[in-house]
Amino acid sequence: MSAPALVLVSGTGHDPRVAQVVHSLRTGVAALRPTMEVHAAFHGNPPTCVQVIDHLAAQGDKEIVFVPLELNSAIQIPAALDNVLRRSRSQYPDLRCTAARPVGPEVSLLNVLDTRLRAALSHARCLELDGLVLSSPASGDVRGSSLLARRARQWATHHRLPCVTAVTDESGPSVAQAILNLRSQGRRHIAVGSFFLAPDEDYLAQAEQAYHYGAVSVSEPIGAAREVVDVILARYAFAAMELLDFDFGEPDAAADADEMIAVTA
Repeated sequence: MSAPALVLVSGTGHDPRVAQVVHSLRTGVAALRPTMEVHAAFHGNPPTCVQVIDHLAAQGDKEIVFVPLELNSAIQIPAALDNVLRRSRSQYPDLRCTAARPVGPEVSLLNVLDTRLRAALSHARCLELDGLVLSSPASGDVRGSSLLARRARQWATHHRLPCVTAVTDESGPSVAQAILNLRSQGRRHIAVGSFFLAPDEDYLAQAEQAYHYGAVSVSEPIGAAREVVDVILARYAFAAMELLDFDFGEPDAAADADEMIAVTA
């Protein structure tokens, strides 16, 4: 029995910088699992989830696991993906599809964040740091927001520096507000850690805003790091378990009776 196909799902593919990271992650997963079908799909841009499903169904695949690449959501899958799953179950009754939990703000990604920020600080020749901002695209689902706040606390404890979270949409404090918050505490040398998957427009906007408000350095996004690949495979493995049939057959009444007699004798 072959393993279920794995499909990495990203919110958009119109930005070539996002598509490049997603395809690099696909290559990284495929290198570790060479016998497994690994594909990338995007919402609204080819290859779409529907196109990938049609392709896999046409070549005879029977099981597919979708892994959303959101870093800020921990449980909730995108509504667009949920709609795709409903369509596939209706159009292909023999094709079993499931969605894994999103990549989410896993603690292992703090190591990548640290690596990216050290490189940025070195490039900027920053010798002093007294405040941190953890910036992400949006707040995500409730669990994701809670975990992201926890990651900020863990990051702050590790570096013994205050850390404030920020988002690029209007669901929470902006990078500018986070920097001003730290400045009100007397902090002057503030760096921004970018909890973004790719250098998309949101990332570029937060970087520009951070420098405008005096950040000494802004890290590059997480990108196609090995840690992300490892989380993807972990999410895939857990979700694939839901597709397994644990058929132990019908219970043997006579055997159960004999066992009961043996226990009570």
